[in-house]
Amino acid sequence: MKKIVLIVFVLLIIGYIAYQNSTLLLLRIMTLFTGSSSSTITSSGSLSPKPPFKDGTYIGNPEDAFYGNIQVQTVISAGKIVDVQFLQYPGDRTRSLAINTLAMPNLKQEAIQAQSANVDIISGATDSSNAFVQSLSSALAKSK
Repeated sequence: MKKIVLIVFVLLIIGYIAYQNSTLLLLRIMTLFTGSSSSTITSSGSLSPKPPFKDGTYIGNPEDAFYGNIQVQTVISAGKIVDVQFLQYPGDRTRSLAINTLAMPNLKQEAIQAQSANVDIISGATDSSNAFVQSLSSALAKSK
């Protein structure tokens, strides 16, 4: 009887850990299999126009990402987004740190490729993705 209770307890712990890490696993898998494209293509098949920005460094507003704020800084050179840096992001909890560590490079890469704040929301990092879009949008608005 004690062995059965112990086995059930161990299975419950394993199930809980698997549930907690399922989002992280999906993010890792998505990171491995997402390819990077060098251009943004519209639904009509043509290359999308790149928006004109004034050169400089612009800081976006801090935006709520549920467990903390996300704030980005963007660097514009030759009228294009060349860098996006995270000034703030939720990282005081292990899970937040793990999610944002995987999501941030993808969001940055997509913003640079799209030359806008119009990026795909990352599954498992919805709040962080939305806050990124809002903060980057405010930074880009300052650069026009």
